[in-house]
Amino acid sequence: MTLKRVLLVFALVFAALAAVVAALNFRGEDEIPDIAPPFTSTPEQVRRGEYLARAGNCIACHTARGGAPYAGGLGVRTPFGTVVSTNLIPHYDTGLGSWTSAHFWRAMHNGRSKDGRFLYPAFPYPNYTQVTREDADAIFAFLRSLQPIAAKNPPHELRFPYNSQVALAVWRALYFEPGEFEPDNAKPAEWNRGAYLVRGLGHCVACHSSRNVFGATSEKLELSGGLIPMQDWYAPSLLSPHEAGVARWDTRHVVELLKNGVSVRGSVMGPMAEVVFRSTQYLSDADLQAIAVFLKALPQVVTDRTAYVPSPGLARSPGAKIYEQQCASCHGDAGEGAVGAYPPLAGNRAVTMEVPANLIRVVLSGGYLPATAGNPRPYGMPPFAHALSDADIAAVLTYIRGSWGNAVEPVSQLQVMRYRSGKGG
Repeated sequence: MTLKRVLLVFALVFAALAAVVAALNFRGEDEIPDIAPPFTSTPEQVRRGEYLARAGNCIACHTARGGAPYAGGLGVRTPFGTVVSTNLIPHYDTGLGSWTSAHFWRAMHNGRSKDGRFLYPAFPYPNYTQVTREDADAIFAFLRSLQPIAAKNPPHELRFPYNSQVALAVWRALYFEPGEFEPDNAKPAEWNRGAYLVRGLGHCVACHSSRNVFGATSEKLELSGGLIPMQDWYAPSLLSPHEAGVARWDTRHVVELLKNGVSVRGSVMGPMAEVVFRSTQYLSDADLQAIAVFLKALPQVVTDRTAYVPSPGLARSPGAKIYEQQCASCHGDAGEGAVGAYPPLAGNRAVTMEVPANLIRVVLSGGYLPATAGNPRPYGMPPFAHALSDADIAAVLTYIRGSWGNAVEPVSQLQVMRYRSGKGG
């Protein structure tokens, strides 16, 4: 075969692949009318949109520190660079002022901006695609009601080739498919409402799932847990009774955790504390109940773990001494904690999870529950990064994970060092 024919074959194959990628990227789109009818909204629609924006926790990413709410400008770090959140305020030049409800729906459902550009999935449209058009219009109505403040945000800072629309088109062809929420008629309405909130607006899988090398979530086991990229917090599996599964909890305890940040069965810290602070504490009791019903019904997966027998010398180890000096005054001599103040460490799933990321992060940076209406003055744990060395932290966590009935693998000094340096994942 001559070089000319080889090049021709290559060109034809490339053209065919490009056509397939293009077709996959534009499937399921509604046509945007050239002349859109005026967008009108009712006060009730605006109120509902504000509630739904809370449910989606939009303010967390679309508000820079010290900036106006929903004005964007927050840099979201990813393994591929920094994505800067967009301005959702209805300013004509710098925000959504020139957008129509059809443009906003396309962004939510198909992940494309007003000008047709593909959006980066740091904006979780792979989950928001399940949001109904009615709810998307309500959110748009709320955003349109905000004061139109000018806020021009800096560009993304992504490495090549991740900063190209071509690379993003290939990613979308491989990992994104627009869809819609399909109720399960075999399930009660309450379960379906919870499924809609968890899978759609709540985009829980964005954190509670592992990601591949290209940043796509794995949905083979929905909500099976994963390390949150660039944050070094582990979002525990909601399918495991040894991590964050709530199948054996009373429904009211799940509701309390999402509403108050604390219940008799556990408490939230790290990224989940922000979710409760900015989002779930404001949800209605009916929606919290629905989420609890859905989470309790998730199939529980028990994985085999290698049996670990703690060293009989732990009670006399350096970690035991550090615990006595730094931890026992709050958490108790036997890790029993103090009801309503400090969580127990004996039998605590946050302590006995196989992945020690959250324990290390809490000791290094402190642990703080969210302030909520139901728990307005939560107790917190101060950081110990300045007071304890990597070896000290590894020793005390190894002692905690092997005492009072806990029987989990030790924490190494290398693990602590990696999390202290921000390279835990």
